[in-house]
Amino acid sequence: MTTARPPEAADPRRRVPRTDAVLAEPELRAAAGRLGRDRVKRAVTAAQQRARDGLIDPAGVAADALAALPAAATTIRPVLNASGVLLHTNLGRAPLSDAAVTALSAVAGTCDVELDLATGRRGRRGTGALDALRTAVPGADAAWVANNGAAALALVCAALASGGREIVISRGQLVEIGDGFRIPELIESTGARLRPVGTTNRTHLRDYAEAIGPDTAFLLVVHPSNFVVSGFTADVGVAELAGLGPPVVADIGSGLLTPHPRLPDEPDASSTLTAGADLVTASGDKLLGGPQAGLLLGGGQRGAELVERVRRFPLARAVRVDKLTLAALEASVTGPPTPVRAALDADPADLRARASTLAASLAADGVDASAVDTVAGVGGGGGPGVELPSAAVSLPARYADALRAGDPAVLGRVADGRCLLDLRALPARDDDVLAGAVRAVRPGV
Repeated sequence: MTTARPPEAADPRRRVPRTDAVLAEPELRAAAGRLGRDRVKRAVTAAQQRARDGLIDPAGVAADALAALPAAATTIRPVLNASGVLLHTNLGRAPLSDAAVTALSAVAGTCDVELDLATGRRGRRGTGALDALRTAVPGADAAWVANNGAAALALVCAALASGGREIVISRGQLVEIGDGFRIPELIESTGARLRPVGTTNRTHLRDYAEAIGPDTAFLLVVHPSNFVVSGFTADVGVAELAGLGPPVVADIGSGLLTPHPRLPDEPDASSTLTAGADLVTASGDKLLGGPQAGLLLGGGQRGAELVERVRRFPLARAVRVDKLTLAALEASVTGPPTPVRAALDADPADLRARASTLAASLAADGVDASAVDTVAGVGGGGGPGVELPSAAVSLPARYADALRAGDPAVLGRVADGRCLLDLRALPARDDDVLAGAVRAVRPGV
Protein backbone atom coordinates (compact mmCIF):
# COMPACT_ATOMS: atom_id res chain seq x y z
CA MET A 1 0.00 0.00 0.00
CA THR A 2 1.40 3.41 -1.03
CA THR A 3 1.33 6.31 1.43
CA ALA A 4 0.02 9.56 -0.12
CA ARG A 5 2.40 12.54 0.08
CA PRO A 6 1.16 15.86 1.47
CA PRO A 7 -0.01 18.16 -1.33
CA GLU A 8 2.75 20.70 -0.63
CA ALA A 9 5.43 18.01 -1.04
CA ALA A 10 3.94 16.87 -4.33
CA ASP A 11 3.84 20.43 -5.70
CA PRO A 12 6.48 22.87 -4.37
CA ARG A 13 4.45 25.74 -5.77
CA ARG A 14 2.07 25.27 -2.85
CA ARG A 15 4.90 26.42 -0.57
CA VAL A 16 5.24 29.79 -2.30
CA PRO A 17 4.27 32.34 0.38
CA ARG A 18 1.36 34.69 -0.11
CA THR A 19 2.10 38.21 -1.32
CA ASP A 20 0.74 39.90 1.80
CA ALA A 21 2.84 37.64 4.00
CA VAL A 22 6.04 38.51 2.13
CA LEU A 23 5.25 42.23 2.12
CA ALA A 24 4.80 42.04 5.89
CA GLU A 25 8.42 40.97 6.36
CA PRO A 26 10.23 43.79 8.26
CA GLU A 27 12.92 44.32 5.63
CA LEU A 28 10.41 44.50 2.81
CA ARG A 29 8.20 46.81 4.82
CA ALA A 30 11.19 49.11 5.26
CA ALA A 31 11.95 48.88 1.53
CA ALA A 32 8.36 49.89 0.74
CA GLY A 33 8.80 53.01 2.86
CA ARG A 34 11.97 53.85 0.96
CA LEU A 35 11.00 52.85 -2.59
CA GLY A 36 7.20 52.74 -2.67
CA ARG A 37 4.88 49.79 -2.09
CA ASP A 38 4.08 49.21 -5.77
CA ARG A 39 7.74 48.79 -6.68
CA VAL A 40 8.36 46.37 -3.83
CA LYS A 41 5.22 44.40 -4.68
CA ARG A 42 6.41 43.98 -8.27
CA ALA A 43 9.70 42.58 -6.98
CA VAL A 44 7.84 40.16 -4.71
CA THR A 45 5.58 39.02 -7.53
CA ALA A 46 8.59 38.38 -9.76
CA ALA A 47 10.29 36.40 -6.99
CA GLN A 48 7.16 34.32 -6.48
CA GLN A 49 7.11 33.49 -10.17
CA ARG A 50 10.74 32.40 -10.04
CA ALA A 51 9.82 30.09 -7.17
CA ARG A 52 6.90 28.62 -9.13
CA ASP A 53 9.25 28.04 -12.07
CA GLY A 54 11.59 26.14 -9.81
CA LEU A 55 14.41 28.65 -10.16
CA ILE A 56 14.57 29.46 -6.43
CA ASP A 57 13.40 27.78 -3.26
CA PRO A 58 9.99 29.10 -2.12
CA ALA A 59 11.54 29.88 1.26
CA GLY A 60 13.84 32.37 -0.45
CA VAL A 61 11.16 34.58 -2.02
CA ALA A 62 11.62 37.46 0.42
CA ALA A 63 15.40 37.42 0.11
CA ASP A 64 15.20 37.20 -3.69
CA ALA A 65 12.83 40.16 -3.85
CA LEU A 66 15.09 42.22 -1.58
CA ALA A 67 18.13 41.43 -3.72
CA ALA A 68 16.34 42.71 -6.82
CA LEU A 69 15.47 46.08 -5.27
CA PRO A 70 17.73 49.14 -5.70
CA ALA A 71 19.20 50.98 -2.74
CA ALA A 72 17.38 54.21 -3.61
CA ALA A 73 14.31 55.34 -5.52
CA THR A 74 16.29 56.57 -8.53
CA THR A 75 18.06 54.95 -11.45
CA ILE A 76 20.92 57.46 -11.20
CA ARG A 77 23.84 55.78 -9.45
CA PRO A 78 26.70 57.32 -7.52
CA VAL A 79 30.12 56.94 -9.17
CA LEU A 80 33.59 57.32 -7.70
CA ASN A 81 35.42 59.78 -9.95
CA ALA A 82 38.93 58.36 -10.44
CA SER A 83 39.15 59.68 -14.01
CA GLY A 84 41.51 62.55 -13.24
CA VAL A 85 38.97 65.07 -14.57
CA LEU A 86 37.77 67.33 -11.77
CA LEU A 87 34.63 68.56 -13.52
CA HIS A 88 33.44 65.57 -15.50
CA THR A 89 30.27 66.55 -17.34
CA ASN A 90 29.12 62.94 -17.66
CA LEU A 91 29.42 62.57 -13.88
CA GLY A 92 27.35 65.66 -13.10
CA ARG A 93 30.29 68.08 -12.92
CA ALA A 94 30.86 69.52 -9.43
CA PRO A 95 30.25 67.20 -6.47
CA LEU A 96 28.42 69.10 -3.74
CA SER A 97 29.99 69.94 -0.41
CA ASP A 98 28.67 68.48 2.84
CA ALA A 99 27.32 71.94 3.65
CA ALA A 100 25.36 72.01 0.39
CA VAL A 101 23.97 68.50 0.97
CA THR A 102 22.86 69.52 4.47
CA ALA A 103 21.21 72.63 3.01
CA LEU A 104 19.29 70.46 0.52
CA SER A 105 17.90 68.36 3.35
CA ALA A 106 17.00 71.46 5.34
CA VAL A 107 14.77 72.89 2.60
CA ALA A 108 13.44 69.62 1.17
CA GLY A 109 10.16 70.19 2.96
CA THR A 110 8.24 73.46 3.18
CA CYS A 111 10.48 76.47 3.71
CA ASP A 112 10.55 80.26 3.51
CA VAL A 113 11.84 80.44 -0.06
CA GLU A 114 9.41 83.29 -0.85
CA LEU A 115 8.05 84.21 2.55
CA ASP A 116 9.13 86.95 4.94
CA LEU A 117 8.62 85.26 8.30
CA ALA A 118 8.88 88.59 10.13
CA THR A 119 5.91 90.15 8.32
CA GLY A 120 4.09 87.08 7.05
CA ARG A 121 4.09 88.58 3.57
CA ARG A 122 5.64 87.46 0.32
CA GLY A 123 9.42 87.83 0.35
CA ARG A 124 12.11 88.17 -2.32
CA ARG A 125 12.99 84.78 -3.77
CA GLY A 126 16.48 83.52 -3.07
CA THR A 127 17.63 86.52 -1.05
CA GLY A 128 20.25 84.53 0.85
CA ALA A 129 21.88 83.08 -2.26
CA LEU A 130 21.88 86.43 -4.08
CA ASP A 131 23.37 88.23 -1.06
CA ALA A 132 26.02 85.52 -0.82
CA LEU A 133 27.02 85.99 -4.45
CA ARG A 134 27.28 89.77 -4.10
CA THR A 135 29.43 89.36 -1.00
CA ALA A 136 31.68 86.74 -2.60
CA VAL A 137 32.27 88.72 -5.80
CA PRO A 138 33.86 92.15 -5.28
CA GLY A 139 32.35 94.51 -7.81
CA ALA A 140 28.99 92.73 -8.04
CA ASP A 141 26.18 95.17 -7.24
CA ALA A 142 23.36 92.88 -8.34
CA ALA A 143 22.82 89.16 -8.89
CA TRP A 144 20.25 86.76 -10.24
CA VAL A 145 20.24 83.02 -10.89
CA ALA A 146 18.89 80.99 -13.82
CA ASN A 147 18.83 77.22 -14.12
CA ASN A 148 22.11 76.82 -16.06
CA GLY A 149 24.81 78.83 -17.79
CA ALA A 150 23.31 78.58 -21.26
CA ALA A 151 19.96 79.76 -19.90
CA ALA A 152 21.62 82.76 -18.27
CA LEU A 153 23.22 83.85 -21.55
CA ALA A 154 20.08 83.15 -23.59
CA LEU A 155 17.97 85.11 -21.13
CA VAL A 156 20.29 88.10 -21.32
CA CYS A 157 20.11 88.03 -25.11
CA ALA A 158 16.33 87.73 -25.09
CA ALA A 159 15.81 90.48 -22.53
CA LEU A 160 18.29 92.98 -23.96
CA ALA A 161 18.41 92.25 -27.69
CA SER A 162 15.18 90.62 -28.81
CA GLY A 163 13.29 92.17 -31.68
CA GLY A 164 16.25 92.04 -34.01
CA ARG A 165 18.70 94.23 -32.09
CA GLU A 166 22.36 93.41 -32.66
CA ILE A 167 24.93 91.72 -30.45
CA VAL A 168 28.50 92.45 -31.50
CA ILE A 169 30.89 89.54 -30.98
CA SER A 170 34.28 88.41 -32.26
CA ARG A 171 34.22 85.61 -34.84
CA GLY A 172 36.83 83.83 -32.79
CA GLN A 173 34.28 83.38 -30.00
CA LEU A 174 31.50 81.81 -32.05
CA VAL A 175 32.28 78.39 -30.63
CA GLU A 176 30.45 75.11 -30.17
CA ILE A 177 30.02 73.93 -26.58
CA GLY A 178 28.99 70.56 -25.15
CA ASP A 179 26.61 68.18 -26.92
CA GLY A 180 26.74 70.13 -30.16
CA PHE A 181 25.25 73.38 -28.84
CA ARG A 182 26.63 76.37 -30.74
CA ILE A 183 26.86 79.86 -29.32
CA PRO A 184 25.56 81.57 -32.50
CA GLU A 185 22.54 79.26 -32.73
CA LEU A 186 21.77 79.71 -29.03
CA ILE A 187 21.85 83.49 -29.35
CA GLU A 188 19.88 83.70 -32.59
CA SER A 189 17.17 81.45 -31.12
CA THR A 190 16.29 84.33 -28.77
CA GLY A 191 15.39 86.68 -31.61
CA ALA A 192 18.59 88.69 -31.40
CA ARG A 193 20.86 89.34 -34.37
CA LEU A 194 24.57 88.57 -34.30
CA ARG A 195 27.07 91.05 -35.68
CA PRO A 196 30.33 89.06 -35.94
CA VAL A 197 33.51 91.13 -36.25
CA GLY A 198 37.15 90.39 -36.97
CA THR A 199 38.42 86.99 -38.02
CA THR A 200 38.78 83.63 -36.34
CA ASN A 201 42.30 84.38 -35.12
CA ARG A 202 42.51 88.19 -34.99
CA THR A 203 40.02 90.79 -33.82
CA HIS A 204 40.91 94.42 -33.09
CA LEU A 205 39.24 97.21 -31.15
CA ARG A 206 38.47 99.07 -34.39
CA ASP A 207 36.42 96.06 -35.57
CA TYR A 208 34.07 96.52 -32.62
CA ALA A 209 33.99 100.29 -32.94
CA GLU A 210 33.07 100.18 -36.63
CA ALA A 211 30.24 97.70 -35.96
CA ILE A 212 28.51 99.78 -33.29
CA GLY A 213 25.33 101.48 -34.47
CA PRO A 214 21.82 102.43 -33.40
CA ASP A 215 20.74 98.77 -33.30
CA THR A 216 23.57 97.64 -31.06
CA ALA A 217 22.22 96.09 -27.85
CA PHE A 218 25.55 95.17 -26.28
CA LEU A 219 29.06 93.90 -26.91
CA LEU A 220 29.46 90.23 -26.01
CA VAL A 221 32.64 88.50 -24.88
CA VAL A 222 32.44 84.68 -24.69
CA HIS A 223 35.11 82.59 -23.04
CA PRO A 224 35.82 79.91 -25.68
CA SER A 225 35.85 77.10 -23.11
CA ASN A 226 38.38 74.41 -24.07
CA PHE A 227 38.90 75.87 -27.56
CA VAL A 228 42.26 77.59 -27.92
CA VAL A 229 43.67 79.54 -30.86
CA SER A 230 47.42 80.07 -30.69
CA GLY A 231 50.07 81.62 -32.89
CA PHE A 232 49.22 84.69 -34.98
CA THR A 233 46.35 85.95 -32.85
CA ALA A 234 44.88 89.17 -31.48
CA ASP A 235 41.93 89.78 -29.20
CA VAL A 236 40.31 92.66 -27.35
CA GLY A 237 39.89 92.68 -23.60
CA VAL A 238 36.88 93.75 -21.57
CA ALA A 239 38.64 96.90 -20.34
CA GLU A 240 39.12 98.16 -23.90
CA LEU A 241 35.55 97.34 -24.91
CA ALA A 242 34.17 99.15 -21.87
CA GLY A 243 35.35 102.44 -23.35
CA LEU A 244 33.28 102.09 -26.54
CA GLY A 245 29.93 103.03 -25.02
CA PRO A 246 27.48 100.11 -25.31
CA PRO A 247 27.02 97.70 -22.38
CA VAL A 248 29.59 94.90 -22.20
CA VAL A 249 28.36 91.41 -21.35
CA ALA A 250 30.97 88.73 -20.58
CA ASP A 251 30.16 85.04 -20.45
CA ILE A 252 33.08 83.61 -18.45
CA GLY A 253 31.68 80.09 -18.53
CA SER A 254 33.42 78.26 -15.70
CA GLY A 255 32.03 80.16 -12.72
CA LEU A 256 35.33 81.09 -11.09
CA LEU A 257 34.32 83.91 -8.74
CA THR A 258 37.77 85.26 -7.87
CA PRO A 259 41.28 84.48 -9.20
CA HIS A 260 42.88 81.11 -8.41
CA PRO A 261 46.67 80.70 -8.47
CA ARG A 262 46.54 77.42 -10.37
CA LEU A 263 44.32 78.92 -13.08
CA PRO A 264 46.08 82.17 -13.99
CA ASP A 265 44.48 82.43 -17.44
CA GLU A 266 40.94 81.54 -16.37
CA PRO A 267 38.57 84.54 -16.36
CA ASP A 268 36.88 85.18 -13.03
CA ALA A 269 33.77 87.18 -12.24
CA SER A 270 35.36 89.71 -9.91
CA SER A 271 38.23 90.63 -12.23
CA THR A 272 35.89 90.80 -15.23
CA LEU A 273 33.53 93.21 -13.46
CA THR A 274 36.47 95.30 -12.23
CA ALA A 275 37.77 95.50 -15.80
CA GLY A 276 34.53 97.18 -16.85
CA ALA A 277 32.00 94.51 -17.78
CA ASP A 278 28.46 95.56 -16.99
CA LEU A 279 27.13 92.02 -16.78
CA VAL A 280 28.83 88.65 -16.23
CA THR A 281 27.22 85.27 -16.82
CA ALA A 282 28.67 81.97 -15.63
CA SER A 283 27.87 78.42 -14.53
CA GLY A 284 27.39 77.44 -10.90
CA ASP A 285 28.31 73.76 -11.20
CA LYS A 286 31.85 74.16 -12.48
CA LEU A 287 34.68 75.95 -10.69
CA LEU A 288 32.33 77.53 -8.18
CA GLY A 289 31.66 73.96 -7.05
CA GLY A 290 27.91 74.29 -6.53
CA PRO A 291 24.69 72.97 -8.11
CA GLN A 292 23.73 73.46 -11.74
CA ALA A 293 22.84 77.12 -12.09
CA GLY A 294 23.41 80.11 -14.34
CA LEU A 295 24.80 83.16 -12.57
CA LEU A 296 24.10 86.75 -13.62
CA LEU A 297 26.24 89.36 -11.89
CA GLY A 298 25.90 93.09 -12.57
CA GLY A 299 28.55 95.70 -11.84
CA GLY A 300 27.86 99.37 -11.17
CA GLN A 301 24.58 101.17 -11.64
CA ARG A 302 24.22 100.17 -15.28
CA GLY A 303 24.97 96.55 -14.47
CA ALA A 304 22.42 96.53 -11.67
CA GLU A 305 19.82 98.01 -14.00
CA LEU A 306 20.56 95.34 -16.62
CA VAL A 307 20.14 92.56 -14.04
CA GLU A 308 16.79 94.02 -13.04
CA ARG A 309 15.67 94.18 -16.70
CA VAL A 310 16.64 90.56 -17.14
CA ARG A 311 14.93 89.54 -13.89
CA ARG A 312 11.67 91.23 -14.92
CA PHE A 313 11.72 89.81 -18.46
CA PRO A 314 8.84 87.29 -18.91
CA LEU A 315 11.15 84.44 -19.95
CA ALA A 316 12.96 84.69 -16.60
CA ARG A 317 10.06 82.88 -14.97
CA ALA A 318 10.65 79.88 -17.21
CA VAL A 319 14.32 79.49 -16.30
CA ARG A 320 14.37 80.42 -12.62
CA VAL A 321 15.76 77.95 -10.10
CA ASP A 322 13.98 76.09 -7.33
CA LYS A 323 14.47 76.14 -3.56
CA LEU A 324 16.92 73.22 -3.66
CA THR A 325 19.29 74.99 -6.05
CA LEU A 326 19.10 78.24 -4.10
CA ALA A 327 19.92 76.48 -0.83
CA ALA A 328 22.79 74.44 -2.27
CA LEU A 329 24.20 77.48 -4.08
CA GLU A 330 24.17 79.63 -0.97
CA ALA A 331 25.88 76.91 1.07
CA SER A 332 28.48 76.39 -1.67
CA VAL A 333 29.33 80.09 -1.71
CA THR A 334 29.31 80.76 2.04
CA GLY A 335 30.36 77.38 3.41
CA PRO A 336 33.75 75.65 3.69
CA PRO A 337 35.84 74.99 0.58
CA THR A 338 33.94 72.86 -1.93
CA PRO A 339 35.23 69.48 -3.15
CA VAL A 340 36.23 71.17 -6.41
CA ARG A 341 38.34 73.73 -4.56
CA ALA A 342 39.86 70.97 -2.42
CA ALA A 343 40.76 69.01 -5.55
CA LEU A 344 42.34 72.08 -7.17
CA ASP A 345 44.36 72.81 -4.04
CA ALA A 346 45.43 69.20 -3.35
CA ASP A 347 49.15 68.72 -2.67
CA PRO A 348 50.72 66.34 -5.21
CA ALA A 349 52.89 64.87 -2.42
CA ASP A 350 49.75 63.95 -0.47
CA LEU A 351 48.23 62.37 -3.57
CA ARG A 352 51.39 60.28 -4.11
CA ALA A 353 51.32 59.13 -0.49
CA ARG A 354 47.68 58.06 -0.81
CA ALA A 355 48.37 56.21 -4.07
CA SER A 356 51.34 54.40 -2.52
CA THR A 357 49.34 53.34 0.53
CA LEU A 358 46.45 52.07 -1.61
CA ALA A 359 48.72 50.24 -4.06
CA ALA A 360 50.68 48.55 -1.27
CA SER A 361 47.48 47.41 0.44
CA LEU A 362 46.07 45.99 -2.79
CA ALA A 363 49.35 44.34 -3.75
CA ALA A 364 49.41 42.60 -0.36
CA ASP A 365 46.10 41.00 -1.38
CA GLY A 366 47.55 39.76 -4.65
CA VAL A 367 46.35 42.58 -6.91
CA ASP A 368 48.75 43.77 -9.63
CA ALA A 369 48.77 47.34 -8.32
CA SER A 370 51.37 50.10 -8.27
CA ALA A 371 51.47 53.84 -7.61
CA VAL A 372 52.29 56.13 -10.54
CA ASP A 373 52.51 59.88 -11.16
CA THR A 374 49.83 61.23 -13.49
CA VAL A 375 48.48 64.51 -14.84
CA ALA A 376 44.89 65.51 -14.11
CA GLY A 377 42.75 68.15 -15.83
CA VAL A 378 40.06 70.64 -14.81
CA GLY A 379 37.31 69.67 -17.26
CA GLY A 380 33.94 71.31 -17.80
CA GLY A 381 35.53 73.76 -20.22
CA GLY A 382 37.60 75.34 -17.45
CA GLY A 383 41.36 75.72 -17.42
CA PRO A 384 42.02 74.48 -20.97
CA GLY A 385 45.55 73.15 -21.21
CA VAL A 386 46.13 73.35 -17.45
CA GLU A 387 47.96 70.29 -16.17
CA LEU A 388 47.50 69.35 -12.52
CA PRO A 389 50.21 67.03 -11.13
CA SER A 390 48.50 64.01 -9.62
CA ALA A 391 48.96 60.36 -8.68
CA ALA A 392 47.06 57.19 -9.42
CA VAL A 393 46.81 53.51 -8.62
CA SER A 394 47.79 51.55 -11.73
CA LEU A 395 45.96 48.26 -12.41
CA PRO A 396 45.65 45.89 -15.37
CA ALA A 397 43.44 47.40 -18.07
CA ARG A 398 40.76 44.74 -17.57
CA TYR A 399 39.81 46.41 -14.28
CA ALA A 400 38.37 49.46 -16.06
CA ASP A 401 35.21 47.75 -17.33
CA ALA A 402 34.72 45.68 -14.19
CA LEU A 403 35.03 48.67 -11.88
CA ARG A 404 32.66 50.76 -13.98
CA ALA A 405 30.03 48.01 -13.74
CA GLY A 406 30.59 47.39 -10.05
CA ASP A 407 28.81 48.58 -6.94
CA PRO A 408 29.93 51.20 -6.20
CA ALA A 409 30.75 52.14 -9.77
CA VAL A 410 34.26 53.50 -10.32
CA LEU A 411 35.32 55.52 -13.36
CA GLY A 412 39.03 55.39 -14.12
CA ARG A 413 40.88 55.81 -17.39
CA VAL A 414 42.99 53.50 -19.53
CA ALA A 415 46.42 54.66 -20.66
CA ASP A 416 49.34 52.63 -22.04
CA GLY A 417 47.51 49.39 -21.39
CA ARG A 418 46.82 50.10 -17.71
CA CYS A 419 43.75 51.20 -15.77
CA LEU A 420 44.63 54.33 -13.83
CA LEU A 421 42.61 55.34 -10.79
CA ASP A 422 43.57 58.99 -10.42
CA LEU A 423 43.12 60.43 -6.92
CA ARG A 424 43.06 64.18 -7.71
CA ALA A 425 39.24 64.35 -7.93
CA LEU A 426 38.59 61.67 -5.28
CA PRO A 427 38.31 62.72 -1.61
CA ALA A 428 40.66 60.86 0.74
CA ARG A 429 37.68 59.61 2.73
CA ASP A 430 36.73 57.46 -0.27
CA ASP A 431 40.07 55.63 -0.43
CA ASP A 432 38.82 52.62 1.55
CA VAL A 433 35.70 52.40 -0.62
CA LEU A 434 37.87 52.52 -3.74
CA ALA A 435 40.10 49.75 -2.40
CA GLY A 436 37.04 47.63 -1.60
CA ALA A 437 35.72 48.07 -5.13
CA VAL A 438 39.04 46.91 -6.57
CA ARG A 439 39.14 43.86 -4.27
CA ALA A 440 35.60 42.97 -5.32
CA VAL A 441 36.70 42.46 -8.94
CA ARG A 442 36.88 38.72 -9.55
CA PRO A 443 40.29 37.37 -10.59
CA GLY A 444 40.49 36.82 -14.31
CA VAL A 445 37.66 39.20 -15.15
